[in-house]
Amino acid sequence: MREKVEEVLDLIRPALVRDGGNVELVGVNDGTVEVRLTGACGGCPMATLTLKMAIERILKQEIPEIKEVVAAK
Repeated sequence: MREKVEEVLDLIRPALVRDGGNVELVGVNDGTVEVRLTGACGGCPMATLTLKMAIERILKQEIPEIKEVVAAK
């Protein structure tokens, strides 16, 4: 599952990098994906929106077993 998630994140990364950020996979556990937004995305006020409306939506679309995406603490 982790490899599938990384493959999908690789599709998302170019858009984040264009905005000066990136996404790092922290872990996958029981359908929950934990990620860390880095660079400009890490401190961006829109980070939660990016996480839920973009990253989570795409991951769920590509990997139906994914239940949610959460930010690493």
